[in-house]
Amino acid sequence: MKQVRNTHAKTEILNLINSSDVALTHSDIQKKLGDLCNRVTIYRVLERLENEGAIHKIVNIDGVVNFAKCSGKCTHEQHFHNHVHFNCKECHSVTCIENAIPEISLPEHFIAQEYNFIISGICPKCADA
Repeated sequence: MKQVRNTHAKTEILNLINSSDVALTHSDIQKKLGDLCNRVTIYRVLERLENEGAIHKIVNIDGVVNFAKCSGKCTHEQHFHNHVHFNCKECHSVTCIENAIPEISLPEHFIAQEYNFIISGICPKCADA
């Protein structure tokens, strides 16, 4: 197995994602990091964190890639993200909803291994505003 490197940029990016209630875009991360590292370094760190099983990618309804923390069951070999992602149409936030797992019924001889559900609507914060 490849050695895991912990750089300052990697630590800060992981801390940002782990402390966020919503998934973050590359742009969100870059703004929050300021001058700590450039955009290419951020892309490389995000890819490394995903490969290590620390974060996962969600493509929102607008096609923008968001990154969220993994639940703890993920490894570098396999991710487990069979949960719903909620995309707010107002603020464009993406939230992992772990406790809402849809029931899937596939035709005979189809075997589900992973799925990605994105539900769009209005989040509680925007609904209250």
